[in-house]
Amino acid sequence: MHSLEFDIAHFLAGGMVVISLLLLYQDRLYALINVFALHSLALALAVGWQAYIQDAHHLYVTAGIALLFKTIFIPVALHRIIRKLGIHRTLEVVGGVGRDMLAGAALVALAILVMLPVTAGADALSREDLAFALAVVLLGLLLMISRHNAVSLVIGFMSLENGLVLAAAGARGMPLAVEISVAFSVLIALIVIGVFLFRIRERFDSVDMQAMDAFREERRR
Repeated sequence: MHSLEFDIAHFLAGGMVVISLLLLYQDRLYALINVFALHSLALALAVGWQAYIQDAHHLYVTAGIALLFKTIFIPVALHRIIRKLGIHRTLEVVGGVGRDMLAGAALVALAILVMLPVTAGADALSREDLAFALAVVLLGLLLMISRHNAVSLVIGFMSLENGLVLAAAGARGMPLAVEISVAFSVLIALIVIGVFLFRIRERFDSVDMQAMDAFREERRR
């Protein structure tokens, strides 16, 4: 592989890790959704570049799905849901943003230290892509557990899924049927989550997870 091809692939995959850290930095819902759209755009570019250098045309479909649905459709839908529900725009961060950023940096280092020795027999590009993908997955999990708002759980889950797609593309692609099923699962999840959020808002007048925990405690008394 030419050095330029490797450098661009490395830059795009590494960019996803940086944007995952930016997701952890956000404390407002609208900004969180906008950064997720940027995260998905980076995924679309990374997968599209993998399709080019691997000559794997089915990966262009994956890049198109990420661009159309995750970069445009899902963020727009989440913005509308937030406006419809009148959800508070400020996110409560467990432990503070600074601690989350330090934890995120530690997870990135852990992903690199774990993945590179395990994939020693693979080519250099696959090794680094898998390490970056694991870092994105771990940062998505951290986002899910460090925010109380239900919308941030949705964003964390989808950013985690972006990491899985990056891993599959870097590991010399995945079958088209799997890519299509992933796209439909994301759409179905978005529909279910939208209904779920509306029901939560009607029942608890909030989508804050702490408010729901308090409600459960009151019912137990």
